[in-house]
Amino acid sequence: MEHHVYFWLGEDHQNADDRAAFETGLDSLTKLNGVKRGLWSVPAKVAPRPVVDRSWDYALSTSFEDVAAHDAYQIDPVHQVFIDSFKPWWSKVLVMDLA
Repeated sequence: MEHHVYFWLGEDHQNADDRAAFETGLDSLTKLNGVKRGLWSVPAKVAPRPVVDRSWDYALSTSFEDVAAHDAYQIDPVHQVFIDSFKPWWSKVLVMDLA
């Protein structure tokens, strides 16, 4: 299964130091047990089109063998530290899970 998360950082965290810290946190999530493939990125600088949403700051994409591996990831202490550390930083989060 695939787990995709889009983050919008608050205005107070749109600076180089905070972005670097957030990126380190995202890196930690891609290395957790059960993650088959993990990556994060920023919006691509593609030509504007009406169907393209570039309003988000970061996207995280992780692949898992199955739902059980995804569920274990959700309760992993590193995942919980990431949420506890950065939840105050984002103004919006959108999660999309694919079977």
